[in-house]
Amino acid sequence: MKSLTKDGFLQKVFNYEQNKEWKFEGELPCIIDFYADWCGPCKMVEPVLQKLAQEYQGKLDIYRVNTEEQQELAAAFGIRSIPSILFVPLNGKPQMAIGALPKNTIKKAISEILNITEN
Repeated sequence: MKSLTKDGFLQKVFNYEQNKEWKFEGELPCIIDFYADWCGPCKMVEPVLQKLAQEYQGKLDIYRVNTEEQQELAAAFGIRSIPSILFVPLNGKPQMAIGALPKNTIKKAISEILNITEN
């Protein structure tokens, strides 16, 4: 899992400064975990996402955005509660899920939203 700053986000996910309409910049579908270090439920999601990053290696990227350090990024996506998990397919609009999702729910979203099957 990689941490994203605003610059990384603009390059790898969506350059919202240049584009009004959604335009995905990445090469693989991705999941973005909006979190904070003080957030208990966020700490429960992190190991789940780390396992999924291994299971789906080469098929999707998993990023983390620290909402305390990247407040502009959090505001750009209207993050009001954390954890918030953004599922970003190669084509089509991203979808946001809020809360500490269990692994099987995240896997279902990977299959249905990102159209990725397990290795």
